[in-house]
Amino acid sequence: MSRIEYDFLGGKEIPDDCYYGVQTLRGKENFHVTEMSMAQEPFFIIGFAYVKKAAAMANKELGTIPANVADALIWACDQLIAGKYHDQFVTDWVQGGAGTSTNMNCNEVICNLAAEKLGSKKGDYALVSPNDHANFGQSTNDTYPTAFHVALLLRSNVMLKAVEDLVASFYKKSEEFKSVLKMGRTHLQDAVPMTLGQEFHGWGFTIADEIKTIKDAQEHLYVVNLGATAIGTTVTAHPDYPALAVKYLAELTGLPMRNSEDLIAATSDCGSYVALSSAMKSLAVKLTKVCNDLRLLASGPRCGFQEVNLPQMQPGSSIMPGKVNPVELEAMNQASFIAIGLDTTVMLAASAGQLELNVMEPPITWALFFGMKVMTNAMNGMRTKCIDGITANVERCKDLVMGSLGIITILKPHFGYKTCSEIAHEGYHTGKTLHQLIVEERKLMTQEEWDKVFNLQNLIAPKFEM
Repeated sequence: MSRIEYDFLGGKEIPDDCYYGVQTLRGKENFHVTEMSMAQEPFFIIGFAYVKKAAAMANKELGTIPANVADALIWACDQLIAGKYHDQFVTDWVQGGAGTSTNMNCNEVICNLAAEKLGSKKGDYALVSPNDHANFGQSTNDTYPTAFHVALLLRSNVMLKAVEDLVASFYKKSEEFKSVLKMGRTHLQDAVPMTLGQEFHGWGFTIADEIKTIKDAQEHLYVVNLGATAIGTTVTAHPDYPALAVKYLAELTGLPMRNSEDLIAATSDCGSYVALSSAMKSLAVKLTKVCNDLRLLASGPRCGFQEVNLPQMQPGSSIMPGKVNPVELEAMNQASFIAIGLDTTVMLAASAGQLELNVMEPPITWALFFGMKVMTNAMNGMRTKCIDGITANVERCKDLVMGSLGIITILKPHFGYKTCSEIAHEGYHTGKTLHQLIVEERKLMTQEEWDKVFNLQNLIAPKFEM
């Protein structure tokens, strides 16, 4: 069963069970770039539904569309917000027209749902029209970015939760490992002692710092251009529509959405996307560093650092029996590289705007949603399948500290830099421990003095004594 729908380019055959229409089908046929449909990001569909619902409510109040039509459109939007009919969003992420195909996909689905609600049938737009009712006082150029802003806020909140949970996991391990003595390193060389708990706390703290960065970026997303229509002059919209529509949008979403003071500037400005992408890149850079550290400390298990044990998730080789790899950390690294690369896409697309519109928003949409999704999933996997299950090799960590020459730094106030350097140099070339050189051979300290200096508390928080 099918129906024929017409636009000014002619007719198209539409399967009768489809709620989208002819303009959606043209977009679907014209753009097959990512091979991924909008249905893969439910927050974007929900964001669009909120925008269209706010628009219908405003237009009903202003009397610019019939009240019964507005009510049917509002009901249809509620279906999408509830998660229904998302499979009807079939346009590709990357498309010419600055998102017009996606906006019309939304208009047609809402109108066909509304038509059935009013007792009509799909494809009969005499009673409720995608252009004249669902899109009244609107343009793709204000509805698409406004829906995008709402959806980014919803999706970035999910990512924020993953960051917060990961930070909490690091802090929990920090408490668990607070008494585990280990060697700190700079330049990949022995430096001075610390605890494994301090190291885990440092990782958690550096990641937690990005929470504020992301929230700061979110502030830009609260400012939209709803009612700007084509270029920001509000052409075709009732004079009171922009303020009323954005008021309803804020009430519906529970988000402090507000219109820009300059709708012309807001219609072509992509700075909010750049800010969010930059925040995600910053998080990715931090996570890359942390994962690299953990992979180093878990290296071995017998021929590497071997300071911590990662949960064993899967066999690591098809040829080497018994080998296990740090796969969750590797996956987090790879997700971070994707986010870092996508930031370049956002930057280039945001800079490609010309005059009163940036037509390159579609790749920004895909890049930000995909980047946040992979980062969120990777962080959740890193936390539940790696960080939560890490254990410490306590004796191995302690042996590395006491066998290190770096701990002589603690004795510099006692013997001076020159003497300490000579002792360290001798130890490096002879393989002797500092205890052998200082207590047993040179007798620079008694065993009691040695024990007073080289105990856990003094090693991790040394007191200045001459």
